[in-house]
Amino acid sequence: MSTSKTSDAKLASLFLDMLAAEQGAGENTLDAYRRDLADFSEFAGRVRSSFKAADTQLLRDYLEDLDGRGFKSTTVARRLSAIRHLFRFLLTERLRTDDPAAILSGPKRGRSLPKVLSIGDVDRMLVQAKALAENMATPIQQRLRDARLYCLLEVLYATGLRVSELVSLPLTAARRDARMIVVRGKGNKERLVPLNETAKQAMADYLAAMAELQSSQPKKSGAMKTSVSKWLFPSFGESGHLTRQHFARELKELAAASGIPPALVSPHVLRHAFASHLLHNGADLRIVQTLLGHTDISTTQIYTHVVEERLKSLVRDLHPLAEK
Repeated sequence: MSTSKTSDAKLASLFLDMLAAEQGAGENTLDAYRRDLADFSEFAGRVRSSFKAADTQLLRDYLEDLDGRGFKSTTVARRLSAIRHLFRFLLTERLRTDDPAAILSGPKRGRSLPKVLSIGDVDRMLVQAKALAENMATPIQQRLRDARLYCLLEVLYATGLRVSELVSLPLTAARRDARMIVVRGKGNKERLVPLNETAKQAMADYLAAMAELQSSQPKKSGAMKTSVSKWLFPSFGESGHLTRQHFARELKELAAASGIPPALVSPHVLRHAFASHLLHNGADLRIVQTLLGHTDISTTQIYTHVVEERLKSLVRDLHPLAEK
């Protein structure tokens, strides 16, 4: 490895360590930064430059190179963001005396609106999931899977959790007296999320189905008692709990059974539905920000189109001079 590449690798490692320690960046975020900075280091190396030697013109050349490679404006903007954060770090740590990225402007990009299911679509999926979970003619193993899916769906739509937060909920989240659940989100930050009665009942029914299956299993003489999993949605996989991918597959199958195109449905789309439906019914944007676990209000502002439509309808329907 060349000296410049070795130097870049060390600086990138210091930068990523800072993101993890001081900003609580998760593994996915760190991996994305690592890939983006490695690509920039590769480009700089081709012109015998490095993180320490790069100037503003080199950064402009790199952005032009990304455009020439056919990257979307969103990807170019993300790469530029990574570079900006890196050089700001190097300046703060006195590893550079200037910030070559400070005067750069990123590509213009329109922020795409998230896919959102209507309230009717979500209701159809909930009705379908509940009917499957309550079908007593189904073998207990399948009924447990159906009860789990219904529980996942009810909790997701009631709370707007990220799918990683949902599948890794602890068993204690299903306490009978719990009105709120503690969620550990991005950056290991905790927040309180309220639970409605329907979600709590779905949890109770799912746990009852789990207990029924366990009691129906034949007990082997002399066998040790198996320990109860700490997860609400346990699995035999490495993580010990249901995976995001498994839940996403089951959700798409449920969508198809509910007459909704599976391509329109994912756990993240249901998180969007939670936020959009709250705002449509008058919730404050700051409250939705807190419930979603967004650090920055600008992330939540992607839903302002919902607020704008609601305001238009309020003026149209309630203003005394509006046309009737």
